[in-house]
Amino acid sequence: QVCPRLRTPRLPVWLCSVTGRHGVLFGTDSHLLSDWKTERVFHLYFYNGQQEQTKTAHLTIDTHSHDWEEDRSEDPRSPEKRRPSVEMAIRTKWAGATVSWNGTDPFF
Repeated sequence: QVCPRLRTPRLPVWLCSVTGRHGVLFGTDSHLLSDWKTERVFHLYFYNGQQEQTKTAHLTIDTHSHDWEEDRSEDPRSPEKRRPSVEMAIRTKWAGATVSWNGTDPFF
């Protein structure tokens, strides 16, 4: 039998497979599970245990960013516009969200 806390976690946790590597994306705000208003700007953490990741990445997610804030003069396929796979995974839940890596170098 599965423990009730495994079926209904206290904190938001997602197990991810990003580019063939497994990782954990999690938050420390329990309201993110039950109150849609907390989905405006919030923090998530990502850890995959790989050698190149020396510490947990602290990400700030803004779900109300505006598409007109992006520079439209650049080709979206250019290397400067390439987005890390973790960001693309986050956008499967929060489409159009911007992700700030808070000083951590984004990894692909």
